[in-house]
Amino acid sequence: MKRTLLFALPFFLFLIAFTHHPVTWVAIGDSITYLNDHPDETGHRLTRGYMTQVTEKLPYIHYINQGHNGWTSGQIARSIEKLGLVKADVYTVFLGTNDWWHGNRIGNWADYANNTGDSTIYGAFRIILDKLHQLNKDAAIVLITPMQRGDFVYINDLKNNAYGSYKDKNGQTLEQVVAAIRTIGDHEFIKVIDLYHNSRLDLPHMVKYKRLKDPQTGQYQNYTYPNYIGIPFDPAGDEYPYPPDAMDMTYDGLHPSDKGDAVIAKQLITALKKL
Repeated sequence: MKRTLLFALPFFLFLIAFTHHPVTWVAIGDSITYLNDHPDETGHRLTRGYMTQVTEKLPYIHYINQGHNGWTSGQIARSIEKLGLVKADVYTVFLGTNDWWHGNRIGNWADYANNTGDSTIYGAFRIILDKLHQLNKDAAIVLITPMQRGDFVYINDLKNNAYGSYKDKNGQTLEQVVAAIRTIGDHEFIKVIDLYHNSRLDLPHMVKYKRLKDPQTGQYQNYTYPNYIGIPFDPAGDEYPYPPDAMDMTYDGLHPSDKGDAVIAKQLITALKKL
């Protein structure tokens, strides 16, 4: 009997040390978050998004997907009272790539500090974070910056395409958006996961290649980054430029593949374990 107790005690202490109370996680974001629960819209190229991968490793966490396809931080801010956000233990905010592509003004710290509204990224983040603090002042918040992005071509509509973050849009770079999010995190003592500067997610790793017609011969050729920059793509007549074996960290130049989401999930898991 004593021997049984001696063996049982370490196991009991192990259980106490590693038993977690349930944690509710609200993930606010754009299509990268939204697609976690809509793999049919990726041609099933995505099977395990970053939220799924996080909760596989941390099963005591229950996520609520507040990803909104194509939305900017300004759209989230303008709709903040209509989204049905709930009190949670953890909030993540993963926004900014659509702001950059749509040319939304970044603004400056004064827009955040003075709560000037949703017309800038700084101002929109102030509205979003104020709402999260209102819902639960003790909640942990994690900001996730945009990733770098290659040339995007939507798998379900080739006319929906965009060039990558290797050049600016309306005089602003995606890296400047990232800097704004990091500034907000630093001032508010909020954890920031900087995906933009993660070397595993840099431009050469977005896709293995982009399949385009050689302008001289008209024959299809696989172009790696940066060689595909400037080579024309005709959405009306060309094949989809990212066949399945072109996938790397993304499956379409912008949206993470399972592999890319694994990189995001790994950083989130590390952060969430500490919060």
